[in-house]
Amino acid sequence: MAKFALDAADIRILCALQQHGQLSKGRLSELVNLSPTPCWARFNRLKKAGLVRGYRADIDFGRIGNAMTVVVTVSLKHHRKADFDSFERRVRQEPAITECLATGGGMDYVLKIVTSSLSSFQQVMDGLFEEDDGIDRYMTYIATREVKSAVPDIAGLAAPKD
Repeated sequence: MAKFALDAADIRILCALQQHGQLSKGRLSELVNLSPTPCWARFNRLKKAGLVRGYRADIDFGRIGNAMTVVVTVSLKHHRKADFDSFERRVRQEPAITECLATGGGMDYVLKIVTSSLSSFQQVMDGLFEEDDGIDRYMTYIATREVKSAVPDIAGLAAPKD
């Protein structure tokens, strides 16, 4: 994937969007200290380049109802491209799987699954096995509390490395 060159104004725009979500043209330009028209042109360029994938609210699901988070590591039986593609397709179709990272090392994937109960979680896992998605083994880790949930430091990530 090609890197996208960012300058200080681009980074300020991305940081503002990350912190505040979707903003009006005027509010975004105020936050990043640019006039509205150039600011909006930069925003549209960043969005067109695929740097802005969407907007999300940070919701405390525990205050809405029962919410249980389980982290699952998964290793597949076979390591062919078709096996990875099949598993990833199935993961994208399951709404309870909120995050999936392909990993190197001992396990192939790390999943974050959010359900209302342990039995709901087990139904998700049973569905993965019923579809024969090639799972060899998995390990579950039930989250007991959230210690930290943060967004990455865009300015730090975009800074030139020595």
